[in-house]
Amino acid sequence: MTGPERTRSPKGKPSSTPAVYAALVGDVLVGLTKVGAATLTGSTAMTSEAIHSFVDAGNEILLLYGIHRSGRHADVEHPLGYGRELYFWSFIVAVLVFSLGAGVAVFEGATHISHPAAIQHPTVNYVVLGLALVIEGWSWLVSFRQFNAAKGDLGIYEAFRRSKDPPSFMVLFENSAALLGILVAGVGTFAAVALNQPVLDGVASVIIGLILGATAILLARESKSLLIGEQADPHLSRSILAIAGAQPAVSRANGLLTVQLAPDQIVAALSLEFADDLRASQIEDQVIALEQKLRAAHPEIVVLFVKPQTDKAYHAQRRIRFGELVDVKRQAGPSQVRARGTSRPSRNRE
Repeated sequence: MTGPERTRSPKGKPSSTPAVYAALVGDVLVGLTKVGAATLTGSTAMTSEAIHSFVDAGNEILLLYGIHRSGRHADVEHPLGYGRELYFWSFIVAVLVFSLGAGVAVFEGATHISHPAAIQHPTVNYVVLGLALVIEGWSWLVSFRQFNAAKGDLGIYEAFRRSKDPPSFMVLFENSAALLGILVAGVGTFAAVALNQPVLDGVASVIIGLILGATAILLARESKSLLIGEQADPHLSRSILAIAGAQPAVSRANGLLTVQLAPDQIVAALSLEFADDLRASQIEDQVIALEQKLRAAHPEIVVLFVKPQTDKAYHAQRRIRFGELVDVKRQAGPSQVRARGTSRPSRNRE
């Protein structure tokens, strides 16, 4: 086993931090202009948009805090480090988008629908929404370029599902929801004034809330999966196995378990079968050499476990751990499983 080290960025992967800072600056500027417009015009949709902008700004502060905390050194109480703090704060951000952003927007809209009031000075709304569209568009472009550089050849949705870096997709989704919200607020304001139906301003606010709610659900689902613990990218796993299998003293690289702790931190547990004539001290030397090679190729490996065992023992434990042995018993029955020579391996976890 190797000990945890301080966070290091994987080679060739762009940082999502600049996109978060760009979004924070944009949301603060847009939020201030929206507050002024909402005060002057009395528009409920504009009020919802102002709340949305300040909620997003608060979320970006939490993401930056999570990025900072996730890079702390490991200690005795947290031997694997603090990488998952980023995933924790990302989940909190998703909850806040739903509860504050979506909840308040729907509430404000419902209140305005029940008690409609005419929009005063709608031109102010149009000017502010135009400025907001420009600023949010710039912020969206920064986040999209960062996300696009990180996703490689993957499609946008597939990259979103497979991403291990919540700030990258969270900022992009929040900016996308903000642009949609601005368009909805503009249409709602125009319709409420042109048709002399103030209730449509409230309807626009409810639609903005629904957009935020759908965005929050997507973000919460992905953040929860990362917080619980996802495996590392399959390409990285295959690379680790290839490097381990190329070691001269390794007879077979049986398999690998990985857990993503942070965008640039993973734990890897290798099962290797060594040559039978090696002594314990020789195996230790081989493990040290392997660790050096893996760290050079993949600096995001902060903890490495190596378990010497046969291929048969490794797959027997996998069947128990992941339920495959249970499926075999259901299909064949206990007597048939024993007839195949499948012994009952120890229930010690890998």
